[in-house]
Amino acid sequence: METKHNLRDETIEKVQDLIQINIDSQKGFAEAADKVKDQKIATLFRQLGGERKTNTTELQQIVNFNGEEPQEDGSFKATVHRAWLDVRAALNGGDASVILSEAERGEDAIKELYEDVLKETAGSAVNDVLTRQYAKVKAGHDRVRDLRDAYAHA
Repeated sequence: METKHNLRDETIEKVQDLIQINIDSQKGFAEAADKVKDQKIATLFRQLGGERKTNTTELQQIVNFNGEEPQEDGSFKATVHRAWLDVRAALNGGDASVILSEAERGEDAIKELYEDVLKETAGSAVNDVLTRQYAKVKAGHDRVRDLRDAYAHA
């Protein structure tokens, strides 16, 4: 029987994927907070980045409990996306609508990965943790999306 201290290899692999995307999200929000001129949005980005850091730490502990080495780095793809954000922000002078659009794309990716992992690990011993984290990720996604839409119509 699977417990939080005795997860199947497939579950650990999915948790590792979530660690990586949370690291990517945290770094993306930190960078976006530094690029955007609107301090309200910067504050939101820092808050969401903090939530992703908390998610990362919690997931890394689960991997550690299972005797595995947790992910410590984000993905190359996210590094490229952040570089693209840098270019767009520079060209647009820290325009909130551009940065929010890019942030929302990243939020789509993390939300979709959580949804996929929750389906693939249904009944897992870590589903309570993943479900709780997903609720926060979804709420963050919706806040970024709503702000993006508000700035697009302003």
